[in-house]
Amino acid sequence: MPRVAIIGTTLWGLTLGVVLGRKGLPVRLWARTEREAKQLTKARTSLNLKVTFPEQLSVTSSLPEAMDDVKAVILAVPSQTMRQNIKLVAGHLNGSMLVVSAAKGLEIGSNKRMSEVITEEIAPHFQSNICVLSGPNLAREVLTGLPAAAVVAAEKESLARVGQRLLSTPNLCIYTNTDVVGVELGGSLKNIIALGAGMTDGLDYGDNAKAAFITRGLTEITALGVALGANPLTFSGLAGLGDLIATCASPLSRNHYVGVELTKGRPLTEIVDSMEGVAEGVSTTIAVRTIAQQMGLEMPITEKIYRVLYEGLDPRQAGEELISASVAQHELAGRKWKLFSLFRRRKRS
Repeated sequence: MPRVAIIGTTLWGLTLGVVLGRKGLPVRLWARTEREAKQLTKARTSLNLKVTFPEQLSVTSSLPEAMDDVKAVILAVPSQTMRQNIKLVAGHLNGSMLVVSAAKGLEIGSNKRMSEVITEEIAPHFQSNICVLSGPNLAREVLTGLPAAAVVAAEKESLARVGQRLLSTPNLCIYTNTDVVGVELGGSLKNIIALGAGMTDGLDYGDNAKAAFITRGLTEITALGVALGANPLTFSGLAGLGDLIATCASPLSRNHYVGVELTKGRPLTEIVDSMEGVAEGVSTTIAVRTIAQQMGLEMPITEKIYRVLYEGLDPRQAGEELISASVAQHELAGRKWKLFSLFRRRKRS
């Protein structure tokens, strides 16, 4: 059986380690400190989990040990630490080792997707081995064996199929895609919309308003994705609509939680500091807003979420401004959006 290394003891990293270990794959989970590695090895579980580690899952603080003779390395780390982590991993890559990004975010400053960050930090002959994993995958549901699906994307379909075979488990169905840009953007941008969905629930706006907000959010995500070269159909798939529904609807979603807590008047720093994991939408909002401004692209939801997070705009005022009749126009209209040219029907001759 192929050995797998997982970089990151995040909830998602631990979850992937458990489910792949249950499948029978030898998995080595890399912890950043010897203390953490010893604690996890002794307990055979984590405070974040309510399951016991399978025998096939081991934990080490030695990166050479974690990377020794593995067929794939999965980077399940927060997006803002991806660059420093892949720099550490880069020297241990060899042969046809699969490099899987399981992070959902954009890097602040460069505004780059995780596969782009990885590409910049590894040798050119390994770059063709990069693939990305995304989809509606709430970790705690996957851990308990509830059925779920995800998509693995790579520029070459043959590589995506390698990732599919590796990551598929009895309860986790993996599909393939070659639209790396769309899959990564779908998984990243939905976190911004989930922040707003949490605000919608926190303000008791009801299901009609929440459905409208999520739908408009999907249109905004698609507009940016198309402008950056993604296939618009990707956003109707698992990494787009699927992940958006799960993250906007579930109380297990960290981004949804942040949105709800903001409506209670809690400061963002207080909310973030009190959480165990990372709400990726908080940083992704900065990157996406910058991209939109640079492109002259209209993204009203992202702009409002940014103002709530970083400029003190009241969530209720943001909601009122977004649903105002004065801003309504054609559903596919927006400054520098390309959706009309994609979807409008040709006139009959």
